[in-house]
Amino acid sequence: MPHDDASWFVLWTHSHSERLVHDQLTARGFETFLPTLTTWSRRKGAQSAIETPMFPGYVFIRHAIDKTSYIDIVKTRGLVRILGERWDRLTAVADIEIDAVRVVAASGIPAFPHPYLREGQCVRITDGPLSGVEGLLVATKPQKGLLVVSVELLQRSVAVEVDCTRVQPVSAPYERLRSGPAARAAAAWGYA
Repeated sequence: MPHDDASWFVLWTHSHSERLVHDQLTARGFETFLPTLTTWSRRKGAQSAIETPMFPGYVFIRHAIDKTSYIDIVKTRGLVRILGERWDRLTAVADIEIDAVRVVAASGIPAFPHPYLREGQCVRITDGPLSGVEGLLVATKPQKGLLVVSVELLQRSVAVEVDCTRVQPVSAPYERLRSGPAARAAAAWGYA
C-alpha cells in the first residue's frame, strides 16, 4: 500500500501491544516499523536475551493517510491513536530520523533507552565525579556535551565537557539558565 507521497507517522499503542499492532497492520499490507533492542530478562532463575521495543508504546507506519486508510488503521486492536491533532493533521516523522533508527537497530551494536536531550536543556549529571551537578547542556560533538554551571549573583559561568550518556534532563529551578549568564557564556565561547 505504499505511495510516493507517503510519510512516516507514529502509532501510540496500549501497553505491551506494539507487536500486536505491528503484525495486524503488516498483514493488512501497511508498511510498518517496530524497532527493537535486545535486553536481558530473568525468569524462573534463568537469564535470557529477549527483544523489546526500542520505543515502548510506539510503532511507526509509512503511508499516505487519507480518511479511509485512517479509519482502517485506527480500527487496529491494541492501538490508542495516531499522533497528531486529528485525521487530516497528523504529525509526520522525518525520513532521516527513521533512517537513523533503522541503522541503529540493524547495526547489532548494543543500544539502550536514554532520556531525550536537546541543546540548551537543563540537565543533571548522574554518574562520576560531577554526580548531582546541574547546569545547561550545550552540544559540541557526538556523545559529548558542554555543561555550563552558573552563579547568577556573580553573573559568571564555568564549563566542563561531559559524557551525554551520564546526564538526565531536569526542570525548574535551572530553567532560568537558558537565557541567563550560562547561555551568554556558551555563546561567547562559541558553543551556542
